[in-house]
This record gives sequence, structure tokens and C-alpha cells, in this order.
Amino acid sequence: MAKGGKEPTDDDDDYIDIDDTGPGDLKGADGGYAWEEEYKRSWDVIQEDASGSIQSIVLGISDQLRHKRRVRDTEAIQRGIIRHVVLVLDQSECMNLRDLMPTRIQATLTMVGAFIGEYFDQNPISQLAAIATKDGLAEKLTDLSGNPMDHLGALKDKANKDLAGEPSLQNALELAMHTLKRAPTHGSREVVCVMGSLTTCDPGDIAQTLEALKSAQVRVSMVHLAAEVHVFRKICKETGGVFYVAQNEDNMKDLLFENVPPPPIVSARATSDMIQMGFPIKANNSEVPTPCVCHHELGFVGYICPRCKSKVCSLPTDCDVCGLPLVSAPHLARSYHHLFPEENFKEVVGDFVDTTCFGCGTVWAEPPDASEHGGGAARYRCPRCKHEYCLECDIFIHETLHNCPGCV
Repeated sequence: MAKGGKEPTDDDDDYIDIDDTGPGDLKGADGGYAWEEEYKRSWDVIQEDASGSIQSIVLGISDQLRHKRRVRDTEAIQRGIIRHVVLVLDQSECMNLRDLMPTRIQATLTMVGAFIGEYFDQNPISQLAAIATKDGLAEKLTDLSGNPMDHLGALKDKANKDLAGEPSLQNALELAMHTLKRAPTHGSREVVCVMGSLTTCDPGDIAQTLEALKSAQVRVSMVHLAAEVHVFRKICKETGGVFYVAQNEDNMKDLLFENVPPPPIVSARATSDMIQMGFPIKANNSEVPTPCVCHHELGFVGYICPRCKSKVCSLPTDCDVCGLPLVSAPHLARSYHHLFPEENFKEVVGDFVDTTCFGCGTVWAEPPDASEHGGGAARYRCPRCKHEYCLECDIFIHETLHNCPGCV
């Protein structure tokens, strides 16, 4: 008789004797299988408060996740404030899968759009280009430019159509290197890839492309939507970049935003160069429209290059006539904060000093409940001025203002 089974009969021609009791060493401490112990029942953490509501607990967990995403390394290290980034998007047929809602390509376009906006907000004097790859080929969507609307428009028009074939990482990297060849040496050269395919259809040896990337000092980082691929991770590691695998839509956004701050400068390129920049004067001629040199369109408003007196539409940009980088003082100041980041505020548990948030003036409940962080009860203290802030002000100070109001 089979263990845990039934007595076989003559009618059971296809009967297979199976031992379904299993060895004892596969059982975990709770009687289940060992691999089941790694699965955590996250919903068991949610408990009702005294009023029978779970809203405060949910808000507390959400605030903790937001604070965790905000805490970053604040060590003052040398970074480049002028960056040249090429964004590579997978446009193969696997991007039609629905493991990310509504589809991979739709989720990618949404997150990449947010990434482009945040990238130019934190790096206003940097430039970006976009490349799509499908059917074993690579296509340049936009050239290096400092105008985010050009990139967003190109992605909206092309990246959501005609998903087909397999991507070619080698062709995409070769095109990216060709695009970055025109970038000046004083700026960093980076490639950020968003891939969904587990394969790459390449025309040659990708190891030669890797050596060319290393010699050109191009840093490659990647966010993959499915799983880790050895060759992808190897390229990122050997070029000094990072490789991530996104778990869901929110995690994908967090991983993409890791590429918003400038990367540290390696010692081989840690040199100081004097860079010429122009600070143009705004021209507002309400009587006669004049053409701009960037789009060759008539307009009343623009900026006059201080060297060649040509008119451009927006800042920052490079003058198409003389090639002088044109910026404004606020753009330069926003790029400078990466070199001296604001210190992380420490969460206050007990020993409260202020009765209101120093930033927005919100009055905290008295006495504050240190065991619950929902409803704005969590407090964060500046290590220098010792003023206390709520979570919203803490995030605003570190992501937008970049200066503590109590210290300045």
C-alpha cells in the first residue's frame, strides 16, 4: 500500500505510487513547509484603533514609507552639476504585458514622465536625450536638450506605438555613445535604461561595447521590470552604475528617482575646469516680433545672448549661433545644492520642545502621542538649530527648499 495513498487495484492501470507525506526536514517551526515561512502576511499588521478605524494606522505606515524614501546619504562629496544623460526605453513586444497596470509601457511612460520633470527641476543646467529600441534596432527620439517639453512630447508620440520584436541593448548603447561624443568633457556622461525584456538581440559582441563604454567613461544604470539579467547587471557594475529590479509601480518610480541626484565623480575625472556661461537679459518687445535662433519662429518674448545678441526662447540652453551656455542665476543655485545637501532630520520620540511646527505653524496635540505617527503627530528635529518640523515640512525642505528655515 502506498504511504498516504490507497490500495491499488487491477482497474487502476494508470495508478502511480506517490509518497505525499514528505520528509520531516521540509517542515518549518509552525508545522508548514519551510518556504512558506518567508511569506509575510502584511495585512496582519493592520489593527483597529480605539474607535474601530484603521485610518490612523494606514496613515502612519504611509508616513513611514515617505520618510524612508526621503532619507538619503547627505555626505558632502564631489559631484558634477552639469550632466548629459541618455534615457533608453524598451519598446519591444514584452512591454505589452500587464504585470504593471495597465501595461508595462503605460506604467513606464508615466514614471519616465515624472522622472524627466524631476530631473530638470533638480538639474536645470543639465541635458537629456531619449532613445527607443525594438526589432533589434535603436531609434533616437530626441537629441541632447535642456527643454523637458521636447522629450515629453516625443515620448508621448512615439514610445506608445508599434511595440514589436526584441530590444537591442548593444545598438542602444552604441547610439547613446555616439550621442554623448558631442558632450563637453566637463560634464558627466550617463545612460539610464528602462528594460522589460529578458533577452537582447545584438548584431555583435556586447563585450566590445562594454569596453568602449568604459574607455569613454560612460556610466550605465538600469531599472528592469522583470528580473535580473547577468549581462545587464555586469554592464552596470563595470561602468560604475547601478542595477535595480522594480517590484511594482511605486517601487519603479523610487528606483528611477535614484538617478535624479548627480552621481559622485570618480577620482580619475576629479578635475576643476573653468566654464564660460552667459546670463542673458530678457527681451520683451511688444511692438515687433523677432525670430528666435532655436525654433526660427517669430515671438515677442525671449532672451538675448550676451555674446552674439541672438534671441532664444527659454533657459537654460546653448546658443545656436555662438555655442555659449545660457543660464540664469536661479538655475545655477538649484544645481549647486547637490554639493552641500541638507542634513537628515532626526525623528523625535519623547523630549518634545516645540508645540507647533516651525515650518507651517501647525499646532500639535497636547500631550503628543509618540506611539502613533498618524495624523501629523510625527516630529523631525534639525540637528543644528533644534527646531521641530512635521513630515510635510521635512519633505518640502529636503526635496524643494534644500535649506532649513531655522538655520538660515
